[in-house]
Amino acid sequence: MSNETSLLYRFLGRVERAGNALPHPALMFLILMFVVIILSAVFSVMGITALHPVSKDTLTAVNLFSAHGLRTIITDMVKNYTGFAPLGTVLVAMLGFSIAEKSGLLSTLLRLLVLKSPKGLLVPAVLLAGVMSHTGGDIGYVLLIPLAGLTFHSAGLNPIAGIAICFAGVSGGFAANILLSTADPLLSGISQEAARILNTSYVVSPLSNYYFMATSSLLIIGVGSLIANKITIPFLGDYKGESPRGALEKLSSGEKSGLLWSGLVALGLVLFLLAGLVPADGYLRDPASPDFLHSAALKGVVAIIFLFGALPGLAFGFASKTFKNQNDVVKAMQEAMVTMAPYLVMVFFAAQFIQLFSISNMGLIMAVKGSEVLRALNLGPIPLMLGFILLTVLLDLVIGSASAKWALMAPIFVPMFMLLGVSPELSQASYRIADSVVNIISPLMPYFPLILAFTNKYDPKANIGTVIALMLPYSIGFLISWSLMLFAWITFNLPLGPGALLQYISP
Repeated sequence: MSNETSLLYRFLGRVERAGNALPHPALMFLILMFVVIILSAVFSVMGITALHPVSKDTLTAVNLFSAHGLRTIITDMVKNYTGFAPLGTVLVAMLGFSIAEKSGLLSTLLRLLVLKSPKGLLVPAVLLAGVMSHTGGDIGYVLLIPLAGLTFHSAGLNPIAGIAICFAGVSGGFAANILLSTADPLLSGISQEAARILNTSYVVSPLSNYYFMATSSLLIIGVGSLIANKITIPFLGDYKGESPRGALEKLSSGEKSGLLWSGLVALGLVLFLLAGLVPADGYLRDPASPDFLHSAALKGVVAIIFLFGALPGLAFGFASKTFKNQNDVVKAMQEAMVTMAPYLVMVFFAAQFIQLFSISNMGLIMAVKGSEVLRALNLGPIPLMLGFILLTVLLDLVIGSASAKWALMAPIFVPMFMLLGVSPELSQASYRIADSVVNIISPLMPYFPLILAFTNKYDPKANIGTVIALMLPYSIGFLISWSLMLFAWITFNLPLGPGALLQYISP
């Protein structure tokens, strides 16, 4: 082992130990709640103030370490939880996706994509499938990545290359997607809560990053294919392991019938949307504000996500016989809620932390003070976002959860950047880039041990260093190219999504 490799492994070992020493995200937010309470008392006693950028009122810290603070914490606890913006949107979206997943629709579509791809297009097809898998939650990790290994092996290629390439698409390109995923309403809800620290009526739509993230899918596929063909596949060479080649199962008649019926239902939903949106007086347009941005389709995008998951999923399930009766459908939705239990627990504490941080006025005071420092440095949006991306990359090495990390960072950085004219949508897009590219090299990422297990099937001697070495080129390549794409987006002042501009203009 070379000195460079030894140094890398020692560094990664320290990172892993540091990350393992951190408490569970739920407990982390509980600790931060007490930190906010204590700091609010310190800010109040020290008389730290700031000038509100809009109302010009003097902001003073509200002391939560007091009788008034205690009453507020107790009386608002339930309201903080049930009123937390991401909670309802994520649960509704997951109910729809659960039907599509448990029926077998999503896994069948992904398998069909891989089966129908010629050998020469196998790499971009696997990357595309990885990017698209986000619509089905974690299905890419548990189903698509081992399927990619099997596919490469069946095609006479190194199966470990298939695992690495698919992992790059699923996790390294986590923020990119042609379709919406459950991450979109989750992160936009947190961004909206943070933006309302400064502007109480600000709305961040789940579609707020759609244009940028859909275009990012092409970037991930292009850059990922280049790295795969120039680095990963040549580096691994021919597979010389003992694992026998397997054959991909072709679609059954039931699955083909299910795809036909689910396709017809999806087409019906598309026609329903077009009929309600295309005419100026369409039934999905608001008569008072008939433009698309105020339509029911955009305002109710989470309901649309639910319908596009649930109805085609039902059609596939009953046509393919994976659903035999209504009880199977209800069971699928119940199982989805079971998988959301860790999120529900974490959100309870995250909601309390964000609300206490808001009502203490510390978030706004810190945002004003921080923006004054950054304004004095006279940095433009590109240097600001570059610094923010690099900071997120460092935090991602020790905090694996994307939602937990954003819930921690958003209340500080979103209003701070708003005061500098940077929209919450741009802050969110920058965060999503940084969070995605580190996933594939962080041993703290929840699915990292699973990827190692898939790799060990073909190479029992592979370890954490093996996976990190394979994924590091993707991580660096995605970080550089994706950041450059964001900077070009800023330079040409392109919208990030429907109605989502780069600049924030104070009302």
